[in-house]
Amino acid sequence: MGLLDEARKLSVYTAYNTNVDAITFLNGEVVQRLIDEFGAEAVRKRMDDYPREINEPLDFVARLVHALKTGKPMAVPLVNEELHTWFDSHFKYDVERMGGQAGIIANLLTNLDFRRVMVYTPHLARKQAEMFVDKPNLLYPVVENGGLTFKHPREAYREGDPIKVNRIFEFRAGTTFKLGDETITVPFSGRFIVSARFESIRIYTEPELKPFLPEIGLQVDGAILSGYQGIKLRYSDGKDANHYLREAKKDILLLKREKDVKVHLEFASIQNRELRKKVIYNLFPLVDSVGMDEAEIAHVLNALGYSKLSDRIFTYNRIEDTVLGGKILIDEMNLEVLQIHTIYYIMYITHSDNPLSEDELRSSLELATTLAAARASLGEIRSPEDFKVGTSVPYNERGEYVKLRFEEAKRRLRTREYKVVIIPTRLVKNPVSTVGLGDTISAGAFTSYLAMLKKKGEL
Repeated sequence: MGLLDEARKLSVYTAYNTNVDAITFLNGEVVQRLIDEFGAEAVRKRMDDYPREINEPLDFVARLVHALKTGKPMAVPLVNEELHTWFDSHFKYDVERMGGQAGIIANLLTNLDFRRVMVYTPHLARKQAEMFVDKPNLLYPVVENGGLTFKHPREAYREGDPIKVNRIFEFRAGTTFKLGDETITVPFSGRFIVSARFESIRIYTEPELKPFLPEIGLQVDGAILSGYQGIKLRYSDGKDANHYLREAKKDILLLKREKDVKVHLEFASIQNRELRKKVIYNLFPLVDSVGMDEAEIAHVLNALGYSKLSDRIFTYNRIEDTVLGGKILIDEMNLEVLQIHTIYYIMYITHSDNPLSEDELRSSLELATTLAAARASLGEIRSPEDFKVGTSVPYNERGEYVKLRFEEAKRRLRTREYKVVIIPTRLVKNPVSTVGLGDTISAGAFTSYLAMLKKKGEL
């Protein structure tokens, strides 16, 4: 608990992406009703077309049946904003909860009783605001009478703001239904996500708040920024990704203007290579810390032109290649720290002049995996005491193998100019929920890293 207590003294700003996750647990009858509504023949025909996005209800039914037939988790973007009403009339949602990295991290740090958690999202509809936990240490920046004030998100919502709802359909192995004469049994449990991708949802800071970002930077110890995967290459109003990335760069520079506040960027997979490259080249050089998983580091290396190394990580998933990729990344982007999380291990790579020792870096990762294990066990972290639940979760069975492979990699690679530390993850056998575990690791790692820097007078 010691390091967590230190971290809880911090104030943190987190921004951009929030949404509502509306979860429905599917059964055979619900699926059957959907197929009967459109007719098995129409569903089959549309399944053959394999729509890449959802423009009308039949697109949804076809892709859902395809996912159920294969038992593979899938996510398909919903692009037609008018379908909200169709979904709401056809499904009752079993659970509605916070989604989006900034929202998940804000609620997590608030429930851990951090001194102040400032969260900003450009769209704050009433329903979105209600997804934030109701505690006094959570604040939303508001400009009133030409000055900066803070309110709880539930008091700062705006009627008429757009809302992003991701609909998650959880399915269970063994569910059966009929598609015409064919009886289908779902082979594996998983989830089918209908992710809202609307023009109205943008990633930016409102113009009236922008001038106050230096003031926010002065009031916090660190900032966690995420959601850039939601930027589109082009918008119908003539704006494009370049416009939003220029604004995103300004935001980071403004946060750091009065004091060099540490900024962590949580990277999420961006399918489009052109957009991925833009995000990396525009934003990575401006931030101090980046968090990602091993699939994402492969994507990043591919965008930087290291396609052979990228392919090796995708194919073999060797620790040695991930370390090599991490070294390239912190050098080319001049990062202070890179954190990579995978199901079996978490890793930090820094330059050798980092003020924290390898043992201190390791203790930060320990806190991160314990926090994630607590979240996976409980589904949600509601108080600092919940952290203790994670301490009784065992390290995964590949833990010793991970340590061995890491020592081998260190011997083979020149790591003298770097500090590289790795720890096995604590793995929950039957997690209550897996949503937000990567965000939990990154938030735990970055804030405990800051807490140790602060203690050394380096912040």
